[in-house]
Amino acid sequence: MVNLKPLKIMIVDDEPDIVNLLETVLLKEGFLHIYHAYSGISAIERCREVKPDAIILDVMLPDMDGFTLCKQIRQFSLCPIFFLSARDDDKIVGLALGGDDYITKPFSPKEVAYRIKAHLRRSLVYSRQSEREPCVFGNVQIDEQRGEVRKDGALVPLTAKEFQLLVYLAKHPSRIFNKSELYEAVWGESLLSGYDNTVMVHIHHLREKLEHDPANPRLILTVRGLGYKLLPQDESR
Repeated sequence: MVNLKPLKIMIVDDEPDIVNLLETVLLKEGFLHIYHAYSGISAIERCREVKPDAIILDVMLPDMDGFTLCKQIRQFSLCPIFFLSARDDDKIVGLALGGDDYITKPFSPKEVAYRIKAHLRRSLVYSRQSEREPCVFGNVQIDEQRGEVRKDGALVPLTAKEFQLLVYLAKHPSRIFNKSELYEAVWGESLLSGYDNTVMVHIHHLREKLEHDPANPRLILTVRGLGYKLLPQDESR
């Protein structure tokens, strides 16, 4: 059993009623450390201060939209971000910018709590299973235990989902995965119609950060009509 009590959750929303409702449910579900922020600026300061393990982020804030805030947080934190929004058609944007989940209003507070618990449990289990030597693929080194990726020795900043996607591919070198398989493995749910662009966007970002020539990748390859695969060290040179 994974102990969730020490984990810190930050709620960013300008509606006190929603914040109080989410806090009440999260406390009942075993999270003891809940923090609040009611604007984008205060959320950045709070996030740097408390270093939360997960953030519930409303897309509509008084001083900046949640997508802009997400991009700023991703400059210094990889903690999971769960978007809240009344617009379902913004889901691809949220996930592409580094969000880990997208929940449409009106929502069930318990569903939010359960999604966070499931995500954090998976993350904790993965971290416990990752006590092994870093994986090396050509000039790219993946250290799952430290949560680090290096290219030619230099640290490469990745979002949480980019890192999880890369690690999943690295655990199965040369194996081809289609978009649905990758989405289910990394995002933890079945790929819905209209959202298959999410995996493609994350693959594109990984190539931009890791490949010498993203237009002609040698590490993460597209197998036409089948999906994607990551080449082992001796093949990626």
